Amino acid sequence: MTASFAAALLAARAAAGDQHYPQSALYLVATPIGNLADVTLRALHVLSLVDAIACEDTRHTAALLHGWGLERGATPWLPVHQHNELQAAQGVLDRLAAGQRVAYVSDAGTPAISDPGARLVAAARAGGFVVVPVPGVSSVTAALSVAGIHDSHSNGFVFQGFLPTRAGERATAVQALAQELRAVVLFEAPHRIVALADALVALGSRPLTLLRELTKRFEQIETLRANGLPAWLHADAQRLRGEFVLVLHPAPAAESVDDSGRVLKILLAELPVALAVKLAVELTGGKRNALYQGALAFKRTQID
Repeated sequence: MTASFAAALLAARAAAGDQHYPQSALYLVATPIGNLADVTLRALHVLSLVDAIACEDTRHTAALLHGWGLERGATPWLPVHQHNELQAAQGVLDRLAAGQRVAYVSDAGTPAISDPGARLVAAARAGGFVVVPVPGVSSVTAALSVAGIHDSHSNGFVFQGFLPTRAGERATAVQALAQELRAVVLFEAPHRIVALADALVALGSRPLTLLRELTKRFEQIETLRANGLPAWLHADAQRLRGEFVLVLHPAPAAESVDDSGRVLKILLAELPVALAVKLAVELTGGKRNALYQGALAFKRTQID
């Protein structure tokens, strides 16, 4: 059943119509990763406004626009995908040089992250044209928001995307992940999820959050241990279907409290408290507040 987006199109025009949309500009438009209702009002307005639409798959994008009630039969469609991006970019640049507005969309989500678009953006910028982001759905931030990561020693996250498809290269990549203290976001396709799960067993009991069919009808979110992922997948054949996002939780701090304290005392012999604490945190991964209190206590003993 296709919902009517007539009201949304009117709202898009009212909310975004007064903004400035320069000509000779490339608009990078984020599209839903599964749920049509996740499109932004600004994206709807831009897609109704531009002179041409470049996209990863013209049939897929045409179906998206049809679902939103945006019938653009006379709009030029420019296929720009991973196999032709460098060559196809010139056709987009020609339109920008003629003063046209061109939108680029990938099959789902934000272009130029894990999907094509980065080469096109680089070519447009090199040609002196404006590139305008039209932000929206991101599977990366959606996954991180529900992973429940709150480790105090974690400092941000790493977007890894797809690991190598060859077994040896994938195993090497997983070994590198074992040394990464920050959260890591991975993508995987259904036909490779078992191979990825088998490789991640090497990470032992490190927690990970798996998101299957994110935003779609059969969305599933589970947090489990890395070495338990193969058994979880094989417990139900349905779990092997759909697109996957995985969030590998931060690794435990490698250094012990005693090691942190030992390093701190060495630094305090030569440096002011604030700088010694800062360096001790960076070197050992220790908690700043605990190290700061320890530094004050150590200084008091020195005075006494």
